[in-house]
Amino acid sequence: MPGTPASTSPVNRPAAAGEQAALPHEQDLVRRLKAGEDAAFEELVRTLTGRLLAVARRIARTEQDTEDAVQEAFLSVFKSIATFDGRSALSTWLHRITVNAVLARSRRQGGRDDVSLDALLPTFEASGLHHEQPKVWAAVTDQGEARIQQQEALRQAMDQLPDEFRAVLVLRDVEGLDSRAVAESLQISDALVRQRLHRGRQALMTLLEPVMLEQSR
Repeated sequence: MPGTPASTSPVNRPAAAGEQAALPHEQDLVRRLKAGEDAAFEELVRTLTGRLLAVARRIARTEQDTEDAVQEAFLSVFKSIATFDGRSALSTWLHRITVNAVLARSRRQGGRDDVSLDALLPTFEASGLHHEQPKVWAAVTDQGEARIQQQEALRQAMDQLPDEFRAVLVLRDVEGLDSRAVAESLQISDALVRQRLHRGRQALMTLLEPVMLEQSR
């Protein structure tokens, strides 16, 4: 995070990014789910609840919204498992349902004042050069209090972004999905994922700049 140039992500990503890993014995689990086996649904809930709560918590505004979204996701699986065609991993399908449930709840609630993303993006001269040279943060060697402050600053900055940008950043930079899997999860184009990812990262860099410059002194 510190020392990260403006062109990269300010979020600490997992080492490997890609499709959500298939669950152990996934094909058999899907077969049992489609057969309506109670034990199969219990296994699915036990295996994925923690993972889905984690991703929902990073996007939702409240803990109640987090829990409700995950419950809605599992309920959707219970109702529509027959439509699952196996073209994506079952966990990716559940990620999509969970994220969409979070975003739907946010849209229904309304009333939030997100920051203006355009105001956070770099500006350029007519020549194409940056109006202001992007700042480079020096590495912070203290991994104690400074690290905690960074994580809290990141959480607060992420929370200020519009839902559609925050969702892309969470799935791509936190969960480690590749752009194709994020596009599938959010049911948008890969090009739109890349655009929102680029703009969201730039906005985060601006929001985090005061904290990171202070810590690098």
